[in-house]
Amino acid sequence: MAELYVPIDHTRGGIAGQVAAGLREAVRRGRLEPGRRLPASRDLAADLGVSRGVVVEAYEQLVAEGFLVSRVGSGTHVAPAAGRGAAASPPAPARAGGDGSFYGHRATSPDLGHFPRERWLASLRHAVTTIPSDAFDYGDPGGVPELREELAGYLRRVRAADVDPANLVIVGGVAQGLSLVLRALAQRAGGLPLAVEDPGSHRQAPLLRRAGARLLPVPVDGEGIDVAALRDRPARAVLVTPAHQYPTGVVLSPGRRAALVEWAQETGATVLEDDYDAEFRFDRDPVGCLQGLASGHVVLSGSVSKALAPGLRLGWVAAPAELGEAVRRARGELDLGSPVVEQYALAHFLRTGGYDKHLRQMRREYRRRRDALVGALAEHLPQIRVRGIEAGLHAYLDLPAGWDESRTADAARALGLVVEPVGPMRHAPGRPAVVVGFARLPAHRAEEAVVGLKVRMSGQSID
Repeated sequence: MAELYVPIDHTRGGIAGQVAAGLREAVRRGRLEPGRRLPASRDLAADLGVSRGVVVEAYEQLVAEGFLVSRVGSGTHVAPAAGRGAAASPPAPARAGGDGSFYGHRATSPDLGHFPRERWLASLRHAVTTIPSDAFDYGDPGGVPELREELAGYLRRVRAADVDPANLVIVGGVAQGLSLVLRALAQRAGGLPLAVEDPGSHRQAPLLRRAGARLLPVPVDGEGIDVAALRDRPARAVLVTPAHQYPTGVVLSPGRRAALVEWAQETGATVLEDDYDAEFRFDRDPVGCLQGLASGHVVLSGSVSKALAPGLRLGWVAAPAELGEAVRRARGELDLGSPVVEQYALAHFLRTGGYDKHLRQMRREYRRRRDALVGALAEHLPQIRVRGIEAGLHAYLDLPAGWDESRTADAARALGLVVEPVGPMRHAPGRPAVVVGFARLPAHRAEEAVVGLKVRMSGQSID
């Protein structure tokens, strides 16, 4: 069952027409290819936050127009004759936390107990038994063509990306992808002044510096990265997490998205888009990736680390053609590419709908766990302000002025929570805050953990 990106403006009215228009455009541009099965009307309605009748009306309109076909017992599919229009280019052929806490090591970790072992094993078996013998030899360091084709279709369909399989490079996760891109950019410029979000991931800083970047912090506020402040920095590139900023959880606002693209186009700079937490949204409309707005200036990086497991070490980079070729070449010089069998397995997992199905299941479960944690905090520690929970696997907690970040984090870890103080993530000072992960916190344990934290922090002064 397909995941879909369908933009909706609830202030305009005519929601069914907007849904139909979004689906129609996805079919015309090839993000929804002929034969693709669409979600059940009830599921898509839940994803979009609209009534089921709205989706049914949109589906019926598109069936009448010939874009979709619907049969009892087999669901709704894109019509075989529907396809990519002249506005889009056809795909080019591909070339021959270590804190020891009980519920996880990082606040951003998924629940690995829900890894889809049987379905993944089926994809591995399919790969091993069907791929030709030559596929086990050294291959294209950019990745196997089958996976690049499937990923390009997925990113166009779900993230509204403007992706050509030839410009996709399969990498060992976002960290490796960013490192390769930065090395390529730094070689061009003889060093790279890189703007980064403040606060931001402190784990990435050493990697970025080793890749040749000189970090220039730029403040993040309620709309995301401050583009006006970015203009005051001599940056040749900027690293952003627009879908769900880490750690604040802010979604880059439409105005800031437009301003960031304008800055890149005016200066010739490169935007490095870490598509962090794009898979898990709960209470907001879908947000497409920046790369889809300005594919000539944006490099999109993503992985299956949150959706499936970090240990798979499977990710991707979608870059403008020249930069993408430099990244592909660098990947070949580094380690000759990613493991082949796992790439074919992921391609099969995507093609057969296993990836979409797993995401849908986990989105429901993570929302349940998030609601349990947020509800317990509201009841037992209402002085804590919870932010950034509309998407992702963590919550940002503004602490009362009298609380100490490190002591709070230590107390929470002792209770089995995954918590990190925000102080080490800042370049400029800010009010005390911590990040708490909820993906590995069972819903029935949330209240117990929060009550325990309240008891342990009862000696702190609160303003």
